[in-house]
Amino acid sequence: MAYALSTRQVECPDAQAAAYSLTVAEYFAGIGLFRMGLENAGWKVAYSNDWNPERAQMYRGFFGDSYEVKDVFSIAAGDVPRVTLATCSFPCIDLSLAGNLQGLNGDHSSAFWGFHDILKAQGTRMPPMVLLENVAGWLSANQGRDFYAVAEALNELGYACDSFMLNARCFVPQSRPRVFMIGVSEVHFPDSRHRKAPLYSSRSERLLPLKLKKLMWNNDRIRWTHLDIPEPPPDKSRGFSEEIVEELLPDDPRWWPREKVEKHLDMMSPPHLAMVENLAGVKGRETTRTFYRRRRVAGQRAEVRSDDIAGCLRTAVGGSGKQFLVAAGNGAIRMRTLTAREYARLQGVPDSFPITANSERQSLNAFGDAVCVPVVSWIAQRILAPLARKLKPQQI
Repeated sequence: MAYALSTRQVECPDAQAAAYSLTVAEYFAGIGLFRMGLENAGWKVAYSNDWNPERAQMYRGFFGDSYEVKDVFSIAAGDVPRVTLATCSFPCIDLSLAGNLQGLNGDHSSAFWGFHDILKAQGTRMPPMVLLENVAGWLSANQGRDFYAVAEALNELGYACDSFMLNARCFVPQSRPRVFMIGVSEVHFPDSRHRKAPLYSSRSERLLPLKLKKLMWNNDRIRWTHLDIPEPPPDKSRGFSEEIVEELLPDDPRWWPREKVEKHLDMMSPPHLAMVENLAGVKGRETTRTFYRRRRVAGQRAEVRSDDIAGCLRTAVGGSGKQFLVAAGNGAIRMRTLTAREYARLQGVPDSFPITANSERQSLNAFGDAVCVPVVSWIAQRILAPLARKLKPQQI
């Protein structure tokens, strides 16, 4: 089937919002999914950067232009135009369990400090708003100290901070919780200063899980603010099979040989195996589910989801793993790795996006390391555009 963006995608901004300068400097641009989400909501990327030439190639394949491939620490602040918003989806490896929670001092996630240095060097040209994104492990890295370090660094630059969690499952059939932090300039938004934490009690646990709430509540040194963040759409309970799965021919070489299928069936615990075998016994229908290989006390296990939702896409970097598909029905069980196109669809990317990486592994890593497009669109329209409307034209 031809896949399009979810019908729950946000609409274009209204005319009033379009009258303002919805311009963005995008750091850690990857293959451009942050840009895609922003542009879907009416924003314009004026500058973008990343260091990976393979991802820059995929970016160019869709947008027709690309960014300068350069390490963030080598960017001259004067080369970045004045914009309303800067986005920073800094590397997550050192904030995740797979990266051993080395934190902001790790080889990868320390790139945040390059972004910070650029903002600091811009001085009065700093954007009125910044948007940061990372994995849920950001809240746990170094017992929460890395989360605080980022907020304190933004405070140092004159930004008051707010933070929330949003799961891609609100928009696509993928469970993918991510932490977002928004910084608003206290010069441009003077009413944002020193708003107290009790205001957060009005937010649902979907936006403010207990771990995040405790972190924000327990640190009075940080200048928090309280933004108007609406409740996101309901979580999707199904859609992987219908919206995401590619229809591969039975003899497609991407289907695993029988020996490999049997090996993974042997890796399943009795409840997981019974579920798959029950699905295989259904006549006239084939059901698809996703699964991971996980290391457990009893050894390596193949663990299958019981619902029609994919697990969180991952990269193969830092010890993390691919996601696999099992198709069961009509007395048969088949397995394979999810394809790059399926990864793209799970990130809300239309099929018009060309997959031009040199290998399937590179493509899976690129999409697994990216943001979910409709999540960014929702934030850009529902939270960031209303903030931009409050700015005076001379402030942008």
